[in-house]
Amino acid sequence: MARREPIGPLDYTRRLWLRLWLLAVAVFLYAPIVILVVFSFNDSKRNIVWQGFTTDYYVKAAANASLIEAFTNSLVIALVSTVISTIVGALMALALWRFRFPGKPGLDGAVALPIVIPEICMGVALLVFFNRVGVSAAFGWPFSLLPIIIGHVAFSFPFVCVVVRARMAGFDRSLEEASKDLGASEWQTFWNVTVPFMKPGLIAGGLLAMTLSLDDFVITFFTAGPGTLTFPVQVYSMVRFGATPEVNAASTILIVVTVILTVIALRLQRPDKEAAKLA
Repeated sequence: MARREPIGPLDYTRRLWLRLWLLAVAVFLYAPIVILVVFSFNDSKRNIVWQGFTTDYYVKAAANASLIEAFTNSLVIALVSTVISTIVGALMALALWRFRFPGKPGLDGAVALPIVIPEICMGVALLVFFNRVGVSAAFGWPFSLLPIIIGHVAFSFPFVCVVVRARMAGFDRSLEEASKDLGASEWQTFWNVTVPFMKPGLIAGGLLAMTLSLDDFVITFFTAGPGTLTFPVQVYSMVRFGATPEVNAASTILIVVTVILTVIALRLQRPDKEAAKLA
């Protein structure tokens, strides 16, 4: 009697019941998003029953002064926090990848801490910190956004660090040695050899940090001063009065921006085709 080969984990994907289960999970996760996008074009104020197709609510969302102000605040916060997070995260990744020093495991764990702790805990901690040090939002725009930017940098730069460090894991240190042997200084080697290799990781990490900043609600809610609104917080305040097509339109815009940035970040993290061919 022939011995039956054991079924591998990938072979289970051929089973009909597993395919149906995966389909059900996908529908459960993404059907609400699809419904939200579809009903953003609904010609009905109650937004309960489909009444017809219209783009009027996108026009209303674009003409809403509070939404435009909130979206502007979100863009400013995202851009500034992304630049700072990319620089800090890249330098931290280089330090953890290249050097050995006392306390490195502890620092490595501390960098990963903002990724794993609940966002509500970090929001409360930042609120207590800003109240303790007396950071005020009374200086006027854009200084009123400073506590939010600090909070976003605190939870964004570890993601940049992880992405850049993963990129540097495949770096050949002999390239730096060859550059120095040819007469390049330490800074010339860094800018002409190390940074170009880091570039995909820097861009991907920066886009990831920007996506996280644009989407963040919890930490922003705790660190925002009086009268300072971001796009997610403004959408939340509008939802409390009912999910109107205007709210759906604003949410759809945020979803589209987030998806575009995420797709770009994922594409940039793929290995280069030329490098794969050489390998």
